[in-house]
Amino acid sequence: MEIVDHRMRDLFKQLGLADGPEDVAQFIAQHQGVCRHGNLLQAPIWNASQLAFLHEAIAQDADGAGVAERLQAALR
Repeated sequence: MEIVDHRMRDLFKQLGLADGPEDVAQFIAQHQGVCRHGNLLQAPIWNASQLAFLHEAIAQDADGAGVAERLQAALR
C-alpha cells in the first residue's frame, strides 16, 4: 500500500500541514528517523495543537489511529 494516500493527506490537512502528495512525501523524508526511538506522540516535530489533535485522533478514532500508526512507521 502506498504511504501517501487520501487518508494520509487528510491527516496532514487536519494537522495544518501542506497535504499534496509531494508535500507529504517531502515531510516524511525530512523527518525520517524521528520516531526511531519513540512513538509519534513523542516526536519533537509537533506544535501543541498538532500534538493535541494526534492524541485525540489516536484515542478516539480507530481509523485515525491507523493512519497515525502508518505515519509513525514512515517516520522510523
